Amino acid sequence: MTSAAQLRPLGKALGTEALGIDLSQPLDEATFAWIERAFAEHPVLVFRNQNLGPAELAAFGRRFGTPRRHALVSYRYPGVPEVSWLRNVDDAGNIDWYGVKRATDWHTDSTYEEVLPRLAILHALEVPAAKGGTMFADMCAAYDALPEATKERLAGLVGLHGRTDGPAGTRLYTPDEAKNMTDKAYVEQQRPAVINHPVTGRPILFVNPMHTHGFVGMDRDEAWRVVEELAAHATQDRFVYYHSWRVGDLLMWDERATMHRGAGDYRPEERRVMLRTIVYPN
Repeated sequence: MTSAAQLRPLGKALGTEALGIDLSQPLDEATFAWIERAFAEHPVLVFRNQNLGPAELAAFGRRFGTPRRHALVSYRYPGVPEVSWLRNVDDAGNIDWYGVKRATDWHTDSTYEEVLPRLAILHALEVPAAKGGTMFADMCAAYDALPEATKERLAGLVGLHGRTDGPAGTRLYTPDEAKNMTDKAYVEQQRPAVINHPVTGRPILFVNPMHTHGFVGMDRDEAWRVVEELAAHATQDRFVYYHSWRVGDLLMWDERATMHRGAGDYRPEERRVMLRTIVYPN
């Protein structure tokens, strides 16, 4: 392992830069083990000045588990379907308005699937001149800061998760968009409102306003109030990191311990093009 590898904090809540590692080169076992340890403690990990193609990005993802085809068929990268575009332009270079607004409200990816993803990776190819960042919320710290009475209530709650059925999902997507963008149907999933991190054991507030549309035994209006209150709590500035993208950034985040959203604060006529893969446990 290179002796140059070290960590540098980027934000007060989240965001840690891993220095001294070139991901385009083969990673020996010691270096990869260092990344694994760093990622367990720092759920938003950034590698600057990287240059990976889609096949190399998928290969890096496979070191952590199994990358899967993205649910949005039209965004899959040709020839490498486990990698998808995250961009605001279509193949002809015209503004893709769905791509502009996509994922611009708080969520945790794929909580509506039977198996939860482990992590996701974004690699920036083109970025706006200003803003256009991605925001992350620390759901472990958010849980820790809840009043004890709320923690006791959450201990008995089981969330109901659908694809875009939560309060944020219904705000962001029309019914036709929600229905027509994927090539499969999803069955509602039940998830405890609090889960534990598989490595550190820390409790995680596992409710997100995009996909959590209810709780077992609770009527919808009350459930939505709870979801919105928890989202407002978890996305206070003290729990949030705003990542300002540079070309070449490769950022990986823990899909259980965080929520995220595209900030949606850039001029859409400026190109914003990234590659993404979502990795599931083996």
